[in-house]
Amino acid sequence: MIRQVVGFGLVGGLQLLLDWACFVALTALGVAVLPANLVGRVAGASLGFWANGRFTFAKPGEPPRLGRRRLLRYVLFWLAMSVLSTLAVMGLDQLHGLHAAWLGKPLVDAVLAALGFLAAKYWIYR
Repeated sequence: MIRQVVGFGLVGGLQLLLDWACFVALTALGVAVLPANLVGRVAGASLGFWANGRFTFAKPGEPPRLGRRRLLRYVLFWLAMSVLSTLAVMGLDQLHGLHAAWLGKPLVDAVLAALGFLAAKYWIYR
């Protein structure tokens, strides 16, 4: 369990960095918050599905925990979390401006990561 929490945290950190970097770069280029957030989340999610299935939740001596069924579960969960993330980031942008959205996005996604670990361990990669 500790190995999985640490692995999930490391992969999540890389996902968050990739997601946030895409979001900041795209919005700095003038892309609206909604599509920029979704592009960033897709980039991070792609990395996360592969790395968590291959390393974090894989069992030694067994093939990676990937495949269509797990991908479908991952996509369904990701869609729900993307809606929550996007609403929160758009709310920050509307209430406090783009810089607040840039700074707040990692915090929003970090909170959602706790739900992500539970879903990954007990539903997505089981």
